[in-house]
Amino acid sequence: MAITKNQKALAEKLGDPMKLHKIDDAIQMLKDLKRTKFDESIEVALNLGVDPRHADQMVRGMVTLPAGTGKVVKVAVFARGDKAEAALAAGADKVGAEDLLEDMQNGNLDYGRVIATPDMMGIVGRLGKVLGPKGLMPNPKLGTVTPNVADAVKAAKAGQIEFRVEKAGIIHGGIGKMSFSNEQLRANFDAFVDAIIKAKPAGAKGKYLRKVGMSSSMGPGLKVDVAEIHGA
Repeated sequence: MAITKNQKALAEKLGDPMKLHKIDDAIQMLKDLKRTKFDESIEVALNLGVDPRHADQMVRGMVTLPAGTGKVVKVAVFARGDKAEAALAAGADKVGAEDLLEDMQNGNLDYGRVIATPDMMGIVGRLGKVLGPKGLMPNPKLGTVTPNVADAVKAAKAGQIEFRVEKAGIIHGGIGKMSFSNEQLRANFDAFVDAIIKAKPAGAKGKYLRKVGMSSSMGPGLKVDVAEIHGA
C-alpha cells in the first residue's frame, strides 16, 4: 500500500517512535499533529510495576483535575430528606431512593458517577451486578459513599476522576481536551500522575512508574520521559 503525503509528513514529525519526549513537548506535538475538526481528548497511560491480582498491589483512587475534564458528568445520588435536597442543590442530575433503584434496574444507567449516603447502601447493594461492571458502584474508599453528598456531587462536576489499575498493570486516564491550553493540560497531567505516585501500594516491588505514554483520540502515542516526573 502506497504511503500518502499526510502519512509521510506525520512520520517525519514523529521521528524515532522510541524517542522519549519531555511532557510539555509531547503536549505540543499532539496539538501540532491534530488532523480532525472535533475536540479530541488527551489521554495518559502509565505502566506500573504492580500485579493487581494481589490485593496489596491494587492501585485505585480519585483525583481532581485542576482544569476539569472538559466533559459533562451526569451524577445520580441515592439519598433521602435533607441529603437529597442538598444533592439537588449541588447539581445532581437525579436523586432518589427506591424510585432510582427501579429506574436503574430498568436500564437507565447513563451516569458518570453514582453517589450514596451510608444509610442507602442496603438499597444500592441490590444494584451490585448492574453498577459493578460499569465501575459505578458507590465505594466509601473513593468518597462516593458519604454523608456529605453535596461535596461529592460538586467534586464530580468539577473534574474529579477515578483511576484504577488494569490486569496488565496499566492505568489509563483522560487529562482534558485538545482545546485546553498547554498550561491546563500540564496541570492536569501533573495532578493525575502525582495522585498515582502517592497511591503506590505497600506490596509494590522494584521500580513503580515504569513507562508513561500520551496520546490524543485520533493521534499517535508518544513516549514520555519518566525521569522528568518528580517522585517517579
